[in-house]
Amino acid sequence: MIHLRGVSKQFDGKRKVTALERIDLSIARSEMVSIIGPSGSGKSTLLNLIGGLDRPSQGEIEIDGETLSTLDDDGLTRVRRDKIGFIFQFFNLLPTLSSLENVSLPLHLRGWPRKKIEARARELLDLVQLKGRLEHLPDELSGGERQRVAIARALSVFPPILLADEPTGNLDTATGAEILRLIHDLHDRLRATVLIVTHDAAISESCSRTILLRDGRIVEDVRR
Repeated sequence: MIHLRGVSKQFDGKRKVTALERIDLSIARSEMVSIIGPSGSGKSTLLNLIGGLDRPSQGEIEIDGETLSTLDDDGLTRVRRDKIGFIFQFFNLLPTLSSLENVSLPLHLRGWPRKKIEARARELLDLVQLKGRLEHLPDELSGGERQRVAIARALSVFPPILLADEPTGNLDTATGAEILRLIHDLHDRLRATVLIVTHDAAISESCSRTILLRDGRIVEDVRR
């Protein structure tokens, strides 16, 4: 499902910084994998490269049979749109749109008919247990509810890959545990491949596989 071969990433500035160095990694379909490591170890950079949000300096990344380096910007956009759902720490919901409208937005961009969009958005908000919050704006929701809306939006096209960057990092402990249970439940139901960047030991230990990064390299790969 996901294959990285000799992937490195450097950022140029006054001083060149190597964020990732010679990463070789394969992740099978339906795996649930946590990516851990100290700040600055390259975790978010790795997730951004896998998600096609950035391009590697060297090496190849293959997502569901497509080599990202062979794609132009429109091709990368298509892969992100059709194959990858993103969940971020700070939700990234549009403040003037309701829960239903936030979840509907990616489907409007795909040109779906309005009735089909509304049916799918309602289905997803029901799936994340927000059936009674359809018309609420983000600032009328709790942190946990906002993250549920963000998860529903990420799942709008039932993507085969779900990438989560510190999905519980902005939540209290109890709400974070609730969101983790939800992600596990959705993984079990949808059989998506899930990658979670986290500093939370509970999240890491709940995954079937944990990858430890340090100084831009994989130093440990543990399967449970």
